[in-house]
Amino acid sequence: MPVQHDATPPTEAADSVDALRLVVQARDAEIHMLKLLVQKLKLQVARRNRMLFGSASERFADGEWGPQGTLLEAAVLDGNAPQKPAAAPVSPAANNLPADRSLPVHLPREPHTHRPEATAEHHDAAGQPCGCAECGGRLREIGRDVSEQLEYVPGHFKVLRHIRPKLACVSCQRVFQAAAPSRPIARGLPGPALMAHVMVAKYCDHQPLYRQSGIYARERVELDRSTLAGWVDKGDELIDPLVEAVRRYVLSNDKIHGDDTPVKVLAPGTGKTRTGRLWVYVRDDRPAGDTAPRAAWFAYSPDRGGEHPQAHLRGFKGALQADAYSGWPRLYATGDVQEVACWAHARRPWWELFLSTGRDPLSLAGQALQRIRELYEIEDDIRGQAPELRKAQRQARAGPLLQQMRQWLEELLTRVSAKSDIAQAIGYSLGRWKALTRYVDDGRLEIDNNAAERALRGVSLGRKNYLFMGSDAGGERAAAFYSLVETAKLNGLDPEDYLRQVFERIAEHPINRIDELLPWNIGRPLHRQERGKMAA
Repeated sequence: MPVQHDATPPTEAADSVDALRLVVQARDAEIHMLKLLVQKLKLQVARRNRMLFGSASERFADGEWGPQGTLLEAAVLDGNAPQKPAAAPVSPAANNLPADRSLPVHLPREPHTHRPEATAEHHDAAGQPCGCAECGGRLREIGRDVSEQLEYVPGHFKVLRHIRPKLACVSCQRVFQAAAPSRPIARGLPGPALMAHVMVAKYCDHQPLYRQSGIYARERVELDRSTLAGWVDKGDELIDPLVEAVRRYVLSNDKIHGDDTPVKVLAPGTGKTRTGRLWVYVRDDRPAGDTAPRAAWFAYSPDRGGEHPQAHLRGFKGALQADAYSGWPRLYATGDVQEVACWAHARRPWWELFLSTGRDPLSLAGQALQRIRELYEIEDDIRGQAPELRKAQRQARAGPLLQQMRQWLEELLTRVSAKSDIAQAIGYSLGRWKALTRYVDDGRLEIDNNAAERALRGVSLGRKNYLFMGSDAGGERAAAFYSLVETAKLNGLDPEDYLRQVFERIAEHPINRIDELLPWNIGRPLHRQERGKMAA
């Protein structure tokens, strides 16, 4: 019998193929999404590991990009090789000071003369052997070797006894007595230098009060933590008018830098902490050739609500260089404050992607970092020059680079997944492009907000030592002292010497002349080595 075969109609076979194709496409899409998810999770794990164990630096390692020809290969492969003009003379950074390894000349020298042992019977007037140990002949000096060794003499306390004799006239019986000298705290124990030392140890050297109490106890001076806390409170009351003068000075400028950082604050009755914020507003126009004094004003708030910066900057008119915090747009909406975005923040997501790719300079993240690096090289060349010269250089050199970069980002956005980290990095820049490029047409503005981030560095170091603040009042006191300490450091002044002079004068200083006590009016400049350590 002939074998009969089942005949499948053509329409059913086509339907089966189409169904199979749909299943394969669905599986491919699912696999692609899973790959993206795995890549995203790996990136998150890498970020967390870097936050916990890695370096916070976002600098390239020395020689990482190779010679200059290799630096431009990524742009050449992309078809947009920039033509870099001849560089202008470079102005050194404000905190880039050469190291001086010699011992400071102002330190007292204590000579110690080491004579060779001699057994001769001849001695000079001082009783030192002066005869040859071999033959007894007279010795004469033919030279000397001198070396220096740095030694430490521990600091010490002293008690000032203020004696005011009462003098009476033998004729009219009138009594004369000198007025009691002024004290930072009325009838208080600490002198101005001790007050300044406690404040600088806490807010500049990041020593909590309980540690200071232990240090003083080793000198057999018992100062309880509660006593020191009372001094900090009284000191805050004294400097309040001076901090207000710093605030007026900062906000009187037409361009400032703004930023904030979280601080832990004790929540009473819960045994836990909550998150407060320290805000900083910086006036520093050194990169634009302005020699006016620099200043940093700090403010505290119990949360990060947008109403706080609105209250801080009430009455300010000018440019605000800041990050992408969601509360800033309320200020920009008033029309009085102009938004200037930060290229350091726009660069950060690319840096995270660059690390996740094994620091490959030919990756998309590597190409983006190279483009941003070229913008910063222009800023290095024009640092310290007048605003008009900076504007002209930026328009001629940075303008074309920015135009090419925007075209590259827009084209790249069409080729990547909308949910990928690359798309988010692109969206950050393109969404703020006008604010990111505003600096090109105004020589007063900066390419980033690093001035504010540098001012917050002391707060970040302090967080690792004192763990949390005791109350909102403690946060406000910290903001007040940080304002004076960081302003003194910005102007290259010794913060402890400055606060000592403040506590010597402020109790009886006229309030209408409080500006006379601003750091740049009475502060003592730091030695070059000290300025370098403060900047670091």
